[in-house]
Amino acid sequence: MLAVSGNKRQRAARDRMAAAAREYAGLGWPCFPGAHPPVGGDRACSCDRIGCPDPAAHPVSAAWAHQAGVDADVIERWWSERPRANIILPTGRVFDVFDVPAAAGTIALDRIEREDLPVGPVASFGGDRHLFFVATRGAPADEAEWWSCHLDCSPEDVAETPGMRWHCRDSYVVAPPSVLPNGREAAWLRPPSRDPLPDPLRLLGVLSDACEGV
Repeated sequence: MLAVSGNKRQRAARDRMAAAAREYAGLGWPCFPGAHPPVGGDRACSCDRIGCPDPAAHPVSAAWAHQAGVDADVIERWWSERPRANIILPTGRVFDVFDVPAAAGTIALDRIEREDLPVGPVASFGGDRHLFFVATRGAPADEAEWWSCHLDCSPEDVAETPGMRWHCRDSYVVAPPSVLPNGREAAWLRPPSRDPLPDPLRLLGVLSDACEGV
């Protein structure tokens, strides 16, 4: 009986990734499978790279930007093939994400509550960072209209911006309930809903002030 219960718990842990991916797709949020911590052994990431620079926090394929989507059948196949895969959400399509140190995120959430400011979904990334989901700036047809921002981050250069990061076009975030090395997880502090996402510029000042205070 104990063995059966243990198997059920392991199966439920695997199934929750597929279930979460389906929920994101239902919101219209494209997703893609990500690397994950392997079971057993001394490696931190399931990928083949020795000394992976971003263990369990990157897509399983370099084609993620082209392949990520909301097709239910495709998502079902992906997580049937990789049931432990973490969940990658591309940014700059449906939403952008402000990525700040956890201490700054806590300060910002306190101020947001006190001042009754608009806020959308907020996630904790392993307890180290807070992810604030906001309306995307999109990708204007006229590139001259694109507002260049030094906070824009591609996944490869986030280590160079330890304060606030703005994930927009050509970037991504790792979504709950993804599992990270050393037993950490991504988890929702404010789960997503179908409410409109807040204007990024409304939150930019609040988060900038919070980052300066830590």
